[in-house]
Amino acid sequence: MDGVSATATGVRATARIVARADGRGGTALPVLAGEGPLAPRRTRGSADEARVMLVGAMSGPLGGDHFTVEAGVGEGARLYVGSAAATCALPGQAKGEARYDVRLTVADGGELRWLPEQLISVRDSDLHVRTRVDLGPAARLVLREEQVLGRAGEEPGRLVSRLSVRIAGRTVLDQELSCGPGAPGGWDGPAGLGGARAVGQLVVVRSEFSEHPVRARVVGEGAAVLPLAGPAALVTAVAPDALRLRRTLDAMLDELSATFG
Repeated sequence: MDGVSATATGVRATARIVARADGRGGTALPVLAGEGPLAPRRTRGSADEARVMLVGAMSGPLGGDHFTVEAGVGEGARLYVGSAAATCALPGQAKGEARYDVRLTVADGGELRWLPEQLISVRDSDLHVRTRVDLGPAARLVLREEQVLGRAGEEPGRLVSRLSVRIAGRTVLDQELSCGPGAPGGWDGPAGLGGARAVGQLVVVRSEFSEHPVRARVVGEGAAVLPLAGPAALVTAVAPDALRLRRTLDAMLDELSATFG
């Protein structure tokens, strides 16, 4: 059941978004549910795309919290999901790690643009993020993830973020980022982030990439683009701060979008 509950070990909360074609060329939202720290709100979209913003009604996730967001897009529907502000992983009174699970499904002919604001890993926090994406063979996706390691002048907390993408049941991406105290040695060295404090990923899935895959290459300083198996492309980037990271990812999204109009 959707909603929020508080326990001795933290807050449990789930939000669900379901987008369906309305039969008139638009997108309906038959399910838009969430409480507490996860408050999805419909905002003004375009003629055929529904737009939802996740509004943080509470601080968090804190230590011991477990948040889950589920979004499903049906055939012929188009959904944009963003967030009203950055998410801050914070230390809490409850012991143990915080968890944030994101589960996304897009059917054939559906399109999802998942573009939340940054996740900030605050000192002494401990957050594990797990994002799972399941796409139909002809589904379309734009997904952006951005992690900022610490606030200004602050060391980061522990952050483990895993992202997996499947197309027609086939895994095309499964990667994990581990940073901060307790992470494997060298995460911040020359072979890791090299001192950068902002890191991000951009995944674009379009059927056009099956016939015209992107060319693997380094883009500027600290960014690279490469093709994935199937109709997908991945951009990874590191930067000194969140603003420069966003500029890099936005520029790459514009470039990739220009290849399919």
